[in-house]
Amino acid sequence: MSLPDPLLRLVEELQRLPGIGPKGAQRLAFHVLKTPREETERLVEAVRDVKERVSYCSICSNITETDPCIYCRAADRDQRVICVVEEPQNVGAIERTREFKGVYHVLMGALSPLQGIGPDDLKIKSLLTRIGDGVTEVILATNPTVEGEATAIYLTRLIKPLGARVTRIAMGVPVGSDLEYADGVTIQKALEGRREV
Repeated sequence: MSLPDPLLRLVEELQRLPGIGPKGAQRLAFHVLKTPREETERLVEAVRDVKERVSYCSICSNITETDPCIYCRAADRDQRVICVVEEPQNVGAIERTREFKGVYHVLMGALSPLQGIGPDDLKIKSLLTRIGDGVTEVILATNPTVEGEATAIYLTRLIKPLGARVTRIAMGVPVGSDLEYADGVTIQKALEGRREV
């Protein structure tokens, strides 16, 4: 079936989104086509608002409507403790615990030589600059993946000589799961991170 040019263009643009393949893009495009115009206008307006009003914090690279972000400008946050995460959405995950009282630094990814992502592609230089301003601890909260582990090891080598304490979030078997279903790496990390009770 030959699609009209505007619909074909929409399919092509939707395919550029992460996790959207050709079939998914076509499904979304047809959904937009049959959606009432008012709903489509709200979607277009929401996308435009994000591009016009949301940016990245000049200090930590988190997403924000105001610069610096709410965490960097909060007087009740410990500016001497930085939690390093890969992506802005990771900040929300840590904030949901209501336990962390320091500030954040978003790397905007993880080292991945196979995907062509090296140290210069991440927000590492700005992190090192921040550490020079009296930071006492850097918590590495990168994902428990090969890329996340490589990034944590790389950052540790850069940060330790600067005098800040470097810690890594604990990893292991999640609460509510069975050991029987955990993979070997997860069990290994759980054993490495064991503590006295």
